[in-house]
Amino acid sequence: MRDSPLSIGPSRRDLLRGGIVGGAALGAGPLLACASRTETTRAPEAPAAFELDELGVAELQAAMTEGRSSARRLAELYLERIEAVDRSGPGLRSILETNPDALAIADALDAERRSGKLRGALHGIPVLLKDNIDTADAMQTSAGSLALVGAPAREDAGLVRRLREAGALILAKTNLSEWANIRSSRSTSGWSARGGLTRNPYALDRNTSGSSSGTAAAIAASLGTLGIGTETDGSILSPSNMQGLVGIKPTVGLVSRSGIVPISHSQDTAGPMCRTVRDAATLLGAIAGPDARDSATAAAEGRIARDYAACCDPAGLVGARIGVARQLFNAGPLVDDVMELALAALSDAGAILVDPVEISTLRQLDAPEFEVLLFELKAGLERYLATRGPDFPYKSLADLIRFNMEHGEREMPFFGQELFLRAQMKGTLDSPEYHEALAKCRRLSREQGLDQVLAQHQLDALVAPSGSPAWVSDLVNGDHFVGGSSTLSAVAGYPAITVPAGMLFGLPVGISFMGAAWSEAKLIQLAYGFEQATRARRAPRFLASAELPGN
Repeated sequence: MRDSPLSIGPSRRDLLRGGIVGGAALGAGPLLACASRTETTRAPEAPAAFELDELGVAELQAAMTEGRSSARRLAELYLERIEAVDRSGPGLRSILETNPDALAIADALDAERRSGKLRGALHGIPVLLKDNIDTADAMQTSAGSLALVGAPAREDAGLVRRLREAGALILAKTNLSEWANIRSSRSTSGWSARGGLTRNPYALDRNTSGSSSGTAAAIAASLGTLGIGTETDGSILSPSNMQGLVGIKPTVGLVSRSGIVPISHSQDTAGPMCRTVRDAATLLGAIAGPDARDSATAAAEGRIARDYAACCDPAGLVGARIGVARQLFNAGPLVDDVMELALAALSDAGAILVDPVEISTLRQLDAPEFEVLLFELKAGLERYLATRGPDFPYKSLADLIRFNMEHGEREMPFFGQELFLRAQMKGTLDSPEYHEALAKCRRLSREQGLDQVLAQHQLDALVAPSGSPAWVSDLVNGDHFVGGSSTLSAVAGYPAITVPAGMLFGLPVGISFMGAAWSEAKLIQLAYGFEQATRARRAPRFLASAELPGN
């Protein structure tokens, strides 16, 4: 049931729902029918068919178990794919560097398998890491900045240690919005001084969003099996939305942040970016858990599911109470149309929709959140830079600002460092201004925000559009951000999952499920139910531009 009627009339709804009649996915309906499908919109360098395209963990494990493939063979195929798609062909620029030891590691994992030692579901599975996550190996950890190149991290990040223990193969580091998009207020997402501009595999002139830009583009294009991104506010959810992925932003503390270049210790988290809910759930299970180097993970004790993949129930929506956060329907009328289809699919699959629900504090979050981020950035970077060793030349945010000024031609050809400068002006974390802003964030987003609305309506989750389709990349003017729904969960430190919901002009659009702290298992259940009911994901076709009428 719904507390209010749909906002579109029956004839319009019938037309829209034509896209799911007969079992077709949301993305195949009339919203795409008007778009030209001529070869003029296809990139001339579109890559050839790839034998691992869209394959997930279960399929690849079956191939290795049955002797039809191996960890080495998977690594070789993905490395060839990276060469063909990322460094030539469409030229996505999503990969900063590949692991020079990947094949040797794969051989060792294959030897373990032959000896009867199987570490788990990720044994031999190639994983791509955003390049703000430390790896104590031959690869760099740079956050996209030239300042951090040349001095590799001295210790694996907490989540990397867990991945290695689970038998995952760290195949490559991915490009990102430099410094996770906290350097400038006029940045272009997906650009870094180290890697250049990442391109969207759905339409090469379109943006990837950020800051986990390279992970999103690479996983969408099947350059690896699984991907890890990081988020402070939208940096997993938004690029996943714009590249047809499932992205999970966990509760802060479920996944260790040790060894991750920080913005905000109260909001930062790492999480999966994958092509399916089941793969994302499997990856989350591997990286979740306590870490003595991250005190926030102590709160996860007793709250981690034994097996997140076991939550993938096709009937997961039956009886679920889901609130529709129409205040967050802010990405335009065409996205709203896709959402109406998505809401109908939720209802048809057995969910009870409470439509709408109101979050009274929603518009009060931006100012205190920004204040908290600036304070925590300055303090967090100083702590992180100390982990790079006593001989590392940059010890503070002030040092990084100076580096950018001295290397402005390479670091700041398109946009500056206004946010770095504002953060540098902040005091310490003992400042009353900081504590006031932090307390306000927690009150508005938790007690008077998500906790209140979920309890008031007895909801399992809220839903809203994840954001807009990808905008055209513009290094001259910066991003053209249209809308999103990540801030409430981000400020609260609570989980959210985006799942593909449909397509507009060849570009993906997602729906986000948001819940209470530590509700990842429930959100995965709901997201999987929606995914199975709609089958909305479409693989990228490396078009030159969006499929617009008349092109």
